[in-house]
Amino acid sequence: MPLVRIALRKGTKPEFRRALSDSIHRAMVETIGIPEQDKFQIITEHDADSLIYDPSYLGISRSDGVVLIQITLSAGRTLEVRKALFARIAERLRERPGVRPEDVFVSLVEVAKENWSFGNGIAQYASS
Repeated sequence: MPLVRIALRKGTKPEFRRALSDSIHRAMVETIGIPEQDKFQIITEHDADSLIYDPSYLGISRSDGVVLIQITLSAGRTLEVRKALFARIAERLRERPGVRPEDVFVSLVEVAKENWSFGNGIAQYASS
């Protein structure tokens, strides 16, 4: 059920974006147990004027290779599970496509399960 938004600088190759997509999805399957087929992502590329980030906030040295990831998902996971997700995303992205862990920014937006419709105008996860 997650909806993943991935923002990065313009100029990447399709293979790079595909690897980002696959690695983030794989990390979610491994750590939060989403189904393999539950893959909904939006990848956008931005020029320097429209992707703004602080290069040293909290003492983390970020580069123009920064990848901003926002994951909207159903609420209810423990802090330990969320921490494991952050770590696994950074690890997976370092492995493929080679993003520095310092450049991986992740934000979770938790919503109630009844706030999802996967089609047909139906709230599939809402209880009657």
